[in-house]
Amino acid sequence: MAVVKARKQDIDMLARLLRAEAETEGEMGMLLVGNVGINRIRGNCSDFKELRTIPQMINQPHAFEALQHSLYYQGARERERRLAQRAVDGERNWPAKFSLWYFRPGSFDNPGPCPDTWYNQPLAGRWKKHCFYEPTGEECDNIYNTY
Repeated sequence: MAVVKARKQDIDMLARLLRAEAETEGEMGMLLVGNVGINRIRGNCSDFKELRTIPQMINQPHAFEALQHSLYYQGARERERRLAQRAVDGERNWPAKFSLWYFRPGSFDNPGPCPDTWYNQPLAGRWKKHCFYEPTGEECDNIYNTY
């Protein structure tokens, strides 16, 4: 059962984002990006207050670098649609289980170390080249109470 409302076009939009943001990180990496996106909608805290839909989350200014690249604007594929649906259905995985932020330090071919904090939030963990950060309970207790 979905934890956020999602129409077919929302699933396609999220699927395109997963691919554009994390295709090189494999299926789990793409699913983790979906986890962060759904957390942003459900958490209603920090920089993500008042986000209620997948399009609002994806189109939030400066939220995703992938929107600046052509891969995002290609058609959704079935593999990524399935991953997007799993995220919408509430599947969450470490290190993105409660994360609201992620990024890839260093260059594409030479990932750097994960900083201990990002946007003043502690490192939750790393998946391949991406570092994931989850808010403190003080910053966003909602994220720990939405599932």
